[in-house]
Amino acid sequence: MAQGLPRTRFNSSGLVRALAELTATETSEARQSFAERLGQWLDFKDSLALYAALNAGAPAAQHAGAAVTERAAARQSFARVRAALAASIATDGLPGPGEAPLESRAPAPPPSAGSAADFAPYHRAYLARQRDMSASIGPLRASVRAALSRRSPAMKRLAGLDAVLEQGLAGRERELLATVPVLLGRRFEQLYGAHQAGPGEVAAADEPAPGRQPGGWLATFRADMQAVLLAELELRLQPVAALIAALDNEMEGGNE
Repeated sequence: MAQGLPRTRFNSSGLVRALAELTATETSEARQSFAERLGQWLDFKDSLALYAALNAGAPAAQHAGAAVTERAAARQSFARVRAALAASIATDGLPGPGEAPLESRAPAPPPSAGSAADFAPYHRAYLARQRDMSASIGPLRASVRAALSRRSPAMKRLAGLDAVLEQGLAGRERELLATVPVLLGRRFEQLYGAHQAGPGEVAAADEPAPGRQPGGWLATFRADMQAVLLAELELRLQPVAALIAALDNEMEGGNE
């Protein structure tokens, strides 16, 4: 795979591994095949669109120089979106103790004074970051598909297939990713409960600025939440990385 793109290993997602570690649960192998699950998630209209995508006609011929330019633009756009979202997660995605999160400029009430064990601001912050990812990665994916559709019949079919799958699986994706902040909420409660159950002098020392001290329970949670957000970002970027990799493979294979 070209340098700078994440590996597209869907069966070993970093997000799945991160959540498994936080919740101390084992992930069992699915009994259904991918094709069987896909059939359950797509409806009849999606199937018709899928058939049309697989039988799309050949695109108009594209000049080799234009193709190289488009590939470079796709890779640059990918890197720019990825860096911007990662920076957002690292800077304004997680509220500090007693602070309201920066939720894509949407005002939110701060937690009550002295309430360290309030997960609501973190929940809102996570949902805001998910909205940011959707808003940025969706147009990026569409632009890369457009570049593919101008390359060759095979690339045009791949672009059409990706468009159908993105639309058909959008609801299922939202449903699954909506469970991530719920699991983080359980992690928050677990860490706070362990903190409260600790020695009195340790808990008291942590209360004035919970989480700001290295090793504090809230600092641990913030690090966990940031790691999960970054893992979700990589998961959401995988389809785009796969499209760019397909474009790389076709062009490097001499199909200019």
